[in-house]
This record gives sequence, C-alpha cells and structure tokens, in this order.
Amino acid sequence: MPSAEVPKTAIIDSDSPARAGLPRHFHLLWDEDLEEMREIFKAIRDRRSEVVANWYQLYALHFGEARLLSEAEFSRIFEPALFRNKNDLLELNMDRYAEDVRSLGRELADRGVPLQEIIASLQLFEEAAQKVFPHEPPVTLETYTKFDKLSHIRIILLVDAYFRALSATAGIRIEGLEREAARLPQDGRSRFHGIVGGTPVMRALYQRIEAASKTSGTVLIVGESGTGKELVARALHEAGTRNRAPFIAFNCAAIPKDLIESELFGYKKGAFSGANTEYPGLFRAAEGGSLFLDEITEMGAETQSKLLRAIQERSVRPVGSTHEIAVDVRLIASTNRDPEAAVRSHNLREDLYYRLQANVLNVPPLRERLDDVPLLIDYFIGLFNDRLGRNIVTSGIEERACQAMCRYQWPGNVRELANAIESAMTFGTEALIRLEDLPAGVSRLQAPKPTTPRVSVSHASGLGTFAQVERDLISRALEACDWNKVHAAAMLKISRKKLYAKINKYQLERTAYRTNQQE
Repeated sequence: MPSAEVPKTAIIDSDSPARAGLPRHFHLLWDEDLEEMREIFKAIRDRRSEVVANWYQLYALHFGEARLLSEAEFSRIFEPALFRNKNDLLELNMDRYAEDVRSLGRELADRGVPLQEIIASLQLFEEAAQKVFPHEPPVTLETYTKFDKLSHIRIILLVDAYFRALSATAGIRIEGLEREAARLPQDGRSRFHGIVGGTPVMRALYQRIEAASKTSGTVLIVGESGTGKELVARALHEAGTRNRAPFIAFNCAAIPKDLIESELFGYKKGAFSGANTEYPGLFRAAEGGSLFLDEITEMGAETQSKLLRAIQERSVRPVGSTHEIAVDVRLIASTNRDPEAAVRSHNLREDLYYRLQANVLNVPPLRERLDDVPLLIDYFIGLFNDRLGRNIVTSGIEERACQAMCRYQWPGNVRELANAIESAMTFGTEALIRLEDLPAGVSRLQAPKPTTPRVSVSHASGLGTFAQVERDLISRALEACDWNKVHAAAMLKISRKKLYAKINKYQLERTAYRTNQQE
C-alpha cells in the first residue's frame, strides 16, 4: 500500500506547459483536474442524501446480514463526510480534504468496521455517485478516469489512517494487558489478552498461546462456534513480536467462495467486471503482522491450494497480475470442524492441513469449563453496562439466575452466554439480572434447594484447629457439588468471592483433595 504521507508537491509536466507551477496531488491529480470535476463534486454534495441512500442499498445487497453498519449509522457517518469532502475539493483544498478523509478512517476504525468492508464500500460509492452525475454536458471518459484516480487517493488516505488508529489502540491495549499479565502467576490467571477464564483447561490454553507466540509458524485454532477463536487469534498476535503491526481478520464463510481469492490476494484494475481500481488484498494489508482466516474449511479447494503456495513461497499473485509480490505475514486459521474429518470430507485439503497442524490450539467448549461462567457473567455485565448505558454492579445477578446459568450446557458457547446477558440487560428493568430475565431454556435450570453439608463428629474430632475444620467443610461442599463453585457457595451460604478466597487460602484442588481422601 503506498504511503499516505506523500506531500502536496509541484511537479512540472514537460508535455503540458500550461501546468507549470500548478500542484499535483499524490502524483495522480492536478488542480485543473479537480476544476474539471467541479460539477460532479457539486452534484454529489447537493444530492448527498440520495447518493448515500443508493450507496447503502448497494452496501446492504453486497454484504447482506454480515454488514456491520445499520442504515441510520451509515447515513450518520457518510452524509456529513461527503459534504465536507466535496466542499474541500470545490475549494481545491487538498490538505483539508486529506485530513477529513483521515478523520473518516479513524472513525471507521474506532467503530470496528472490517477493512475489507471499507474497501468494498468505497468501490460501491463510485457506482452510487454516478447516478447523480450531470448529464449536460455529458461526462467524458477522461473525466471518469480522473474521478477514479481521486478514488485511489481516498483509499490511500483512509486505509493509512485506519491502520494508524488500529495500531494506536492496539498499542494502548497491549501495554495494559502486558502489565496485567505480569502481575499474575501462570497458575492464578483468570484473564489473558481479553480471554476470560480461570479453570485449569483455560490456563493450559494460555500457556500454549504464549509458547506459539514465540514462533512465526502457521497456527490452526480448533473449536466449536462461539468459543472465541478470534479472541485466541488476537491473543496469539498480541503476545508475539508482531503485535505493533496489523491484525486482519477475515471470515471465509461471510462471502461467496469465488470472491475469497480476490479478497485475500488482491486484484489489478480491469482484472474482472467491476474491478474499477486496484485492490491490494488482505495479505498485503496485514504486512508485518497477522492474517486470521476464520472457518478456513469454507474456502474452495482451488483457493486453498493458492493459499498453501502463498504460505510456502511468502508471496501472493493478485488476480489479473503476472507477477508475485513478497509478503511477510503470519497466517492463523480456524475451523469449527474436526480437521481430520474435514480432510476426509474434502472440505480441507490434506496438504494444507499438514502445513497447519504443526501448531494446533484447541479451544474448549463452555460446557467443559462451567466454573468460568461467573467470571464471564461479571465480564459481560461490565461490557454491556458501557454499551447499553446501564449501571448494574459487578456480580449484579440474582443467585437463582447465576445457578441456572451455571447448570446450563451452552450449546452456543460464550457467544450464547453474551447474548443472554445482553438480552437480560436490554429488557430487564431491575438493578439485578433476575432469573425471569434470562432466556427460557436457561431459566428452567434452577439449582436444587441448597442444604448445609454435614461433617461427621468422628472426622471432626480428629482436627485440632478451626482452620482444619473449615478446610474440610469447604472441601466436602465442593465435592458434594462436583466442584461447581456457585452451588458450593450457595450450600455454604457464603459469597462466591469468599469461596474463591478460601480455596486459594487452603490451596484446594479437586485432584489433591481426592488424593488425600484416598490416603
């Protein structure tokens, strides 16, 4: 991607003496070119509501349900931007135009709009804008070409600002996460680079992520839908040496298979119908950083073959080009299928799988780590407090509701739990999340009425201190509840926080307790 920091310079064109002394912008357009497009700029500015409405229809048709922006938000962002940009161009003020476009890039980055969605949307804008072009006099092919060059400038500026904003945000986030991680011993982690979970299986995953982050090899993340595979990919990127470079995520299931190749490797102008400008592709957009391909088994076999070559040769060939371009990118892939079964069913090429299987990270389903549910509840309450403008305190959930959530098996995994919390906080009106605020499938699973654990006199009489009695009581409660800490806390009639403190105080572990009992 060309740098967006090219200054506005005066370049003398020996073939055009009339242009001597005039500024040429980004080596693409002269001031007199902007003057030639004046009527186009006026039409787009004055009919911007119509342009944005047409633009949104194309955007919605292209991205379908996968689109991030609603119609209202799309209009809120782009209508004022069109007004400012076209005024800048009418005044031949390219410095202000550049800053306004960069401001738009930063806004889209803050909103979290994926890069491929932005690039495609900018190309759709040209089609929407052409509907309001003046008809008298008719726009010439030469003017269309100059309008296309302006689109190149816009993409250069916007993408540069987008990545600068992402890098700045990522830098602040990574520094905070590194400080947090440094304060916690490995066996005491309950969070890791945005992943939430303190169970042994999650702590083992954190260790594998750290180990894999020290290399630059390809990684395959395997896990059911909703387990947080993209979070694992981001953690892998942020824990490694490439964390200051871009992290680009692409969902292979979100667009038709025949378009994936051009999205990944880019294309030359005129490579196919609708390729009105050159597109660098996601590999080049992720230069120096990491490219995450979610649900790689949804990619066609031919594209998988080209992907394998790109990994091995560290180069890509844009569609319509005869030359390969070197890239330095770490590839991270994911699948919600059993990889070996995907190979047998021809959804994953065997040679590509062999390349990916050197580093495999398995993300456990939520049903295998139900003890993490209270931590996830607290995390999502804090998250949706900010998003929804609520003020529910941490642990602001009724005990009955928490118990039901800890008994539910969560077939949709963490994503389903997040949706349940968001729904409860959207439609609930109380200061706490209540059982009746939860989805019906979850709220039906209430815990049995808690009973106080009994300690036999013969067993207790052999303990000489209060601490020993307390330790044994807590251990027995945990065993009686199969180490479900929410149920154990209810049985002991103490808070979850206090139970966690006692477990740490007495260094209680499920396996250790059973070993002592057997002895």
